This record gives sequence, C-alpha cells and structure tokens, in this order.
Amino acid sequence: QERLVQSGGGSVQAGGSLRLSCTVSGFTVNTFCMSWFRQAPGKEREGVASSDSDGSITYADSVKGRFTISKDNARNILYLQMNSLKPEDTAMYFCAADLGGGNWWPEVRCGADYWGQGTLVTVSA
Repeated sequence: QERLVQSGGGSVQAGGSLRLSCTVSGFTVNTFCMSWFRQAPGKEREGVASSDSDGSITYADSVKGRFTISKDNARNILYLQMNSLKPEDTAMYFCAADLGGGNWWPEVRCGADYWGQGTLVTVSA
C-alpha cells in the first residue's frame, strides 16, 4: 500500500536551515514525480519543488537558490533541504507523489495524488 510519512520541520530563526524527509513505502521514489508543497495560514496550497523520474527538477521562484529537493533511492526517501529561511516560508509542508490519478500542479510540473501527513515549519524574524 502506498504511504508517505514525513519527518523534520520545526521552528527556526530567519536565516536558519531545516531539512524535511518523506519516507515512502509501496512504490519507489525514483519511478514517479515527487514533489513538496506548502500551505500557509489563510492561503492556498502551492508547489515548492519537484523531482521527476527523468531527473528533471523544478523549483518555485520563491525558493530558488535556497531550497534543494533530492531523493535517496536506496532508502526510498525524498528530502527538502531549506536554507536561508524567511518568515514567509512559514507553512505546513507536504510531500506528494504523482502516481497518475491526481490533479496537475503546473508550478512544479507534476501531478499529486498521494500525500504525506504534513509537517509544520515556523520561521521567526
């Protein structure tokens, strides 16, 4: 059964770093497009970064140069390394997988139909 379990996140001061992890079971991370999304209070969910099965990577303009998405294929884990964090990065973060049955998210050029449980990232000024 497909499952995405997130870990990491927490609170950090502006300029700090955090790493999010998404451990996958039921399928392999290098077979499908994997993405990270976030949703700030009162705002819509938005795509942050994606890593496709062909190796292509996409970042939202707001995180380019600060966030890095990566996969550990041996351990079947998706990561999001977040550096130079800003208060506006504060949000609930979700990992997602495109197994073909979900909506298309153009900002990350992937669909998403399986989701992690979410993890809160809080950045203080």
